[in-house]
Amino acid sequence: MTTRWTGARVLRDHDAGLYLAGVVVSGFGTSALWLVSGVWVRELTGSDGLAALCLLAMWAPTLAGPVLGTLADRVRRKPLLIGVNLLLAALLPTLLAVDSPDRLWLLYAVLFTYGAAGVVHDAAESALVATAVDPALLGDYNGLRTTAAEGVKLVAPLAGAGLYAAYGGACVALLDAATFVVATGLYTALRVRESRPAPPGDGLRTRTAEGLRHLRARPGLRPLLLAGGTTMLCAGVNGTLTYAVVDGLGHSAAYTGVLYAVQGAGSVTVGLLSGPALRRLGERRFAACGIALTAVAVGARAVSSDPVVLAGSAATGLGLPCVLIAALTAVQRETPGSLLGRAAATAHTLLFAPNVLGLAAGAALVELVDHRMLSVLLGLALLSTTALLAQRPASASRTTDRSPSDANPA
Repeated sequence: MTTRWTGARVLRDHDAGLYLAGVVVSGFGTSALWLVSGVWVRELTGSDGLAALCLLAMWAPTLAGPVLGTLADRVRRKPLLIGVNLLLAALLPTLLAVDSPDRLWLLYAVLFTYGAAGVVHDAAESALVATAVDPALLGDYNGLRTTAAEGVKLVAPLAGAGLYAAYGGACVALLDAATFVVATGLYTALRVRESRPAPPGDGLRTRTAEGLRHLRARPGLRPLLLAGGTTMLCAGVNGTLTYAVVDGLGHSAAYTGVLYAVQGAGSVTVGLLSGPALRRLGERRFAACGIALTAVAVGARAVSSDPVVLAGSAATGLGLPCVLIAALTAVQRETPGSLLGRAAATAHTLLFAPNVLGLAAGAALVELVDHRMLSVLLGLALLSTTALLAQRPASASRTTDRSPSDANPA
């Protein structure tokens, strides 16, 4: 079993390199628009609630992941990726018409479509990557994907804010559209070959349920997805405490940008280390270590100290992505190719829908309960999740024990 860093092998792979380049390019536009859309609505209406609806519009389609994921198993995935990117490139310029509050419905409609297209895109990409990348390198790829996505988030929001201040929201929408055009070119250059999927023999409801049934039937996947969903629920609540934590430190709200940047740097780092760590520990132990680190980091926010809070933000960035990387890698390894689109989309729903619930719960709790007490309780909840996950044997999910046929049986 090798634990050396093999990310360079991933980067040298033609298709894997193109996938990662697409993540960087389209992720830059998405991160910029994500920030600007809320600011745009806030300036047009003066309403914080309406601005928050932008985030909800983009996240809501995640709840329909099991249904949307069926599309990724019904057609060839490379053309689907190209089509999704072209759709968004054509749709975003319609935001040029948003210049008054009575046209905000168009912005919300575009953001909702954006979110739905993103669910389909992620399902198709996860399935296609599993067939194009050496199974032994899937952990490295998913780690590098995290590094690419988080690295973009460190610079794109600032660039989007500057562009918005100079030229307005419509210009940011055009920038995002341009990134999807570039991403289309990258996906067109993929060399992967696919056969046409067999016509479905069952109805939509049955096909949709197959993804969930598969995840439930695999003992190696159930604990990872349960731990991941619980972790993201706690992460959602923890995210709503950030302004209270900053206020407790005596800083202005702008200091949250520093905490997010430090956390992002931690996420970039763990993405580079994920491949060797997965081979060394196995998926469950790797996830358990990450959740334990996150638990300590979250609990430490109860201490009103700048160095402690900054260290906690870095530790959260290091720990939080571990369970997500481990869970996605396990799903890719343990799912037949014909089912992987539905399984990946369902897994994304199980992992990220709790984060939305956590954000809603945290927004209510932060006004009623002292943030320090909530931080301690969240830390204990995460430690409990770690204990349950660590009790399960890790050897069954060692990444080096899998063969290509495990993920793509003949």
